[in-house]
Amino acid sequence: MKSNSERRPYAGPVRSLVLAIDVGTTFSGVSYAILEPGEIPKIHGVTRFPGQEHVAGNCKIPSILWYDTRGRMMAAGAEAESLIAQAEEEGWIKVDLFKLRLRPRSMQLNMNGMRLGRLPPGKTAVHVFGDFLAYLFLCTRNFIIDTHANGNMLWTTVEHDIKFVLSHPNGWEGAQQSKLRRSAVHGGLVPNTNEGKARIFFVTEGEASLHACILNGLAADVLSDPSKPGFLIADAGGGTWDISAYSITGQNPLSIEEIAPPDCIFAGSVFVSRRARRFLEEKLRHSKYGSSESVEHITKRFDETTKRLFRDDHSLQFISFGSPLDKDPAVGIRGGKLKLAGEEVRELFEPSIEAAFNAIKAQIDASAGVIKSVWLVGGFAANHWLFSQLQERLAPFNVTVNRPDSQTSKAVCDGAVGFYVDHHVSVRMSKAFYGVEFLRTFDQEDVEHVAREPTLVQLPSGPRLLPDAFDCILKREIKVKESTIFSRKYSTELTTLGVLSIFEVLIWCYRGKGEVPAWIYRNAEEFSTLCVVRADLSPLKGSAVAQTGPNGTTFWKIIFSIEIHFGLTEFRARIKWVDNVCLPSFRSFTL
Repeated sequence: MKSNSERRPYAGPVRSLVLAIDVGTTFSGVSYAILEPGEIPKIHGVTRFPGQEHVAGNCKIPSILWYDTRGRMMAAGAEAESLIAQAEEEGWIKVDLFKLRLRPRSMQLNMNGMRLGRLPPGKTAVHVFGDFLAYLFLCTRNFIIDTHANGNMLWTTVEHDIKFVLSHPNGWEGAQQSKLRRSAVHGGLVPNTNEGKARIFFVTEGEASLHACILNGLAADVLSDPSKPGFLIADAGGGTWDISAYSITGQNPLSIEEIAPPDCIFAGSVFVSRRARRFLEEKLRHSKYGSSESVEHITKRFDETTKRLFRDDHSLQFISFGSPLDKDPAVGIRGGKLKLAGEEVRELFEPSIEAAFNAIKAQIDASAGVIKSVWLVGGFAANHWLFSQLQERLAPFNVTVNRPDSQTSKAVCDGAVGFYVDHHVSVRMSKAFYGVEFLRTFDQEDVEHVAREPTLVQLPSGPRLLPDAFDCILKREIKVKESTIFSRKYSTELTTLGVLSIFEVLIWCYRGKGEVPAWIYRNAEEFSTLCVVRADLSPLKGSAVAQTGPNGTTFWKIIFSIEIHFGLTEFRARIKWVDNVCLPSFRSFTL
């Protein structure tokens, strides 16, 4: 673990509390630190939840909720698992895997023929996520009050200024962070005010896992061998693999840089379970154990035992699901156990392992061979077969695979607190091309321009220009410090000043490879709008100078800049303008 001497004392003026909430696809947890002025923060985990008090030190609960037919939440977490009989009797609606509903449209999800269940009436994925956050927050409040000396007084002191760190997959961006923020408001974590929402912080699961590994000695291990400057964090969770590449650039204080754009793939442990469900449906189709209820039960037992313990594809595997009286020799069931060949179980794992290997290898290639070690964390990382297969497949590239000694399943929770109090990463890599649409000067000699000639638009000042041009403000694979701002100046011509009060600009994102694209293709998968930047420019009405175009049209030219802040884990953009100052003209926006 990280020694206290390596962490700086909290410099804030008053006692505070930071809560890191990791809502996972299949399991969730919470860690926190009480921030006392002048004292070195210590990370704690919430290790007691309703419904599993008998399990000492269990730091994770299932990401499951039950709702009644009117959309009221009836149970969540471990409590939800103990109420299955009542839920079925009263017709409650089970909601699981709800995190997958918030994924970006650009992230393809192969559910292997399965579908996400229906949502309760009147509920969106944002509402469900918010209800689960509210439940975790209540559990955390009760845990802190019950386990700390003067717990009630402590909570009263900090409850109105708690800082929340929400972790999310590497592939999530501004739109998903906005949904998480709305979920936090819905769940009552913060009020729906600018001050309240400012208490929500975001960290990618990859970067949170990095900080967790540092807590467990990664930095000392990497620094002890100068021949291994680069390393990769692979967070193997229930839904996603979050893969991030780093190098250590300073020791006192510890400073770390991202050396390749982070990656995120849907290949977590839940997809092994989904493949198992389809496999069992087919295998037991003509058996008395082939009903949907039986297959669901056997799949659940596979999750709890066989999947976790699988380590050898040459040995027979068993799913223990029933009593000694349960048998059907035709499908390999004897004494309440279903017999499977090791090769059959291996094939359930293989697509996830292969996808993870390919993603890791792509990061190694992108780092130009700098990466020499992989640190495997997350609940799925505990599986021995997965661990040994990655070791075997990466060995030819002189890359070692390691696992932290401590519990890997709570890495994101602890690491998210570490991200807030230690903040080791100083440089991050841009994942895509970010820019805006502008009007491009028509070139009669350019074949592409001629093909687009029917789309020409004329500005009030006279020029005829082509729309849908892409102007890149920040390129892909650029190292960005937290203090760096990327800015470009633009102008637009307005025939009425009335639109100034609702002035807005779209920030476009291109996720393709290669060079910066010249044009925006609105229906292409590689293009999407990242966010909308809005500003009230109505104060400019008094200083804007009217001009007259060649056709007699009156117009006003507005000069402004678009600024992108990318160095933090949360993407930010803003419009900047100067009032009553004459500036030269720049590229023009369509509004």
